[in-house]
Amino acid sequence: METTLSTSEAADILFNDKNANWSYNGSIALVEHLEGYEESPGEELKFDYVAIRCDFSEYASLQEWAHNYFGEEYIDALAIDITSSYDAMRDKIRDYINDHGELIEFDGGVIVSSF
Repeated sequence: METTLSTSEAADILFNDKNANWSYNGSIALVEHLEGYEESPGEELKFDYVAIRCDFSEYASLQEWAHNYFGEEYIDALAIDITSSYDAMRDKIRDYINDHGELIEFDGGVIVSSF
C-alpha cells in the first residue's frame, strides 16, 4: 500500500523530523527539488525522510557550508581571493558545490547534498 504525499505534507514530515534541523522554507525547497526528479524520468520516488536527512544538509549561507566543510581554511581550500567581492566569494563556493554535488538555494539558506 502506498500513499502519495503533497508537497506540503512531505515538507511537514521533514520539518518535524527531530533528528534534522530543516527550516520550513528549507523543507519546502528540498521537497520541490526532489519532485523535480520525479518529473524528469516520470518515476515516483519513495519518500524516505531518514535517507533524505543523510543525503542533504541545510545551512544558513554558502559561507557557513564552506566553513563547515573545509574549516577555517575554506578561503585557501577554495582559492578565494580575499580582496574579491562578497558575490565573487559566493560564486566560487557555489561553483565548487555544483561541481561535486547538488545545491538548492532558497530564501533563508542553502541545502547541499552530501559528497
